[in-house]
Amino acid sequence: MSVDKDEIISIMSHRKNLKFKLVLESLLIGIIVGGIIVLNRLLINKLTPYFMKLYKGVEGNVFDYIKVFGILVLVGLFVGFLVKREPMISGSGIPQVEGILMKSLSINWLKVLIYKFVGGTLSLATGLSVGREGPSVQIGAAVGQGFSKVCRRINIEEKFLITSGASAGLSAAFNAPISGVIFALEEVHKNFSPLVLLSAMAASLAADFVCKQFLGVAPAMEFTGVNMFPLKYYWSLLLLGILVGITGIIFNKGILASQKIYEIFKKIPTEIKMVVPFICAGLVGILTPILLGGGHELIMSLVTKGFTIKILLFFLIIKYIFTLISFGSGAPGGIFFPLLVLGALVGNIYGIFISDFFGLPKEFIVNFIILAMAGHFASIVKAPITGIILITEMTGSFEHLLALAFVVIISYLTADIFKSRPIYDSLLERILMKGNNSTKAYRGSKTLLEKCVCMGSYAEGRYVSEVKWPKNSLLVSIKRGDREIIPKGDTKIDSGDFLVLLINENNAREALVEIDKLASKVY
Repeated sequence: MSVDKDEIISIMSHRKNLKFKLVLESLLIGIIVGGIIVLNRLLINKLTPYFMKLYKGVEGNVFDYIKVFGILVLVGLFVGFLVKREPMISGSGIPQVEGILMKSLSINWLKVLIYKFVGGTLSLATGLSVGREGPSVQIGAAVGQGFSKVCRRINIEEKFLITSGASAGLSAAFNAPISGVIFALEEVHKNFSPLVLLSAMAASLAADFVCKQFLGVAPAMEFTGVNMFPLKYYWSLLLLGILVGITGIIFNKGILASQKIYEIFKKIPTEIKMVVPFICAGLVGILTPILLGGGHELIMSLVTKGFTIKILLFFLIIKYIFTLISFGSGAPGGIFFPLLVLGALVGNIYGIFISDFFGLPKEFIVNFIILAMAGHFASIVKAPITGIILITEMTGSFEHLLALAFVVIISYLTADIFKSRPIYDSLLERILMKGNNSTKAYRGSKTLLEKCVCMGSYAEGRYVSEVKWPKNSLLVSIKRGDREIIPKGDTKIDSGDFLVLLINENNAREALVEIDKLASKVY
């Protein structure tokens, strides 16, 4: 790789001052993201009662049906128009963010920010079975990228600022700041880095502070009177972990299958296809309004109302189908909350069964609901730590960490045994297969890539001269603790080292894949 010595010195000196600069910039991004998500949540809270009233007002005459479905068709056509104008706003948005960080996708951040905000608001307000977390993460990432572009930050900083914005988005969506940070490390960035940790934490806490100022400090789901799960009943958690692991696999397969079904009808315009989930929302709203939306009210009603197994099975089937129809269409909305709801329903059914046939006290049914949500998340997203912390923060209780970890590990391993891939990886792969993988070439522009060496990886224990480094890259530094090592041919690489490579921007995607194989893949 031909590179000017002065260029290396300039880039490395900038990196030394990057930590404090990133923290300050991430704080500002977190405040902006928090404000946008507060506005988004307030708008949803204002519009949702209007549509709920619209559904309840149907009294059986033809005019009522024409009015309701006429409005829903118009909203569906408008959201479809937005998706057609900017395909990157379809679905959750989290795979798109990961694609940007991998240099596999490029977006117009301003269009994504505006269209996702409007489209996501309408999708949630009308009652589609989607969550607000995906749009919040993508909106946050767009703010981070926009900040970088407007302030003309160099390419080294942009990746960190996008990650910070995504972290702030999840934090603001769920009132869960620590989950936002862990999600940034475990799912978005996919590796631990001090720079990511500090910047994501600053953005996440700032966004959470803004949200709590306007929306209150209560957790997203406040469960009261939940007892600690006795150790003598942990055998039942083993079965629960296996069950939600299997249902998580079914969920993943269903999501991917629903997208394939919609793709069969290629000749039908996007706007027309988008009308389908909105019509379904009208039907569900008229017949079983409790199943509308992400499902917050449904989860809380599981605790307060004693539904029978038959009703719960009905809810589970309809919610599952409704989620597939909503998400498969490409409507702007996430799957976090719907998958948590489905997990809660499975946990409730399992809890009643265990209580009736094995004599467990009924007071622990709510524990199964909470634990199943975390296990379901882990088996679908394959981000176990995020699942544990997210449910802990959302429920406002730290007393169930042992039980949560137990169920999460079992469900994660169950999904692994059946070789189920993380849902967001699968969704990103589908986006790239469609040909939406155009990236802007930064000819002559160079950036730094930082990667942690995992235990058991190819690079661990090898000398620098023994490693076949990615083409057009240069290893410029090895960070070991607080030490910065200038690498030589006889420098030995240890697990836990952070490899800092200088790469060409237009080859960034290939370099990321190759260095991931060297430093992360376990042999």
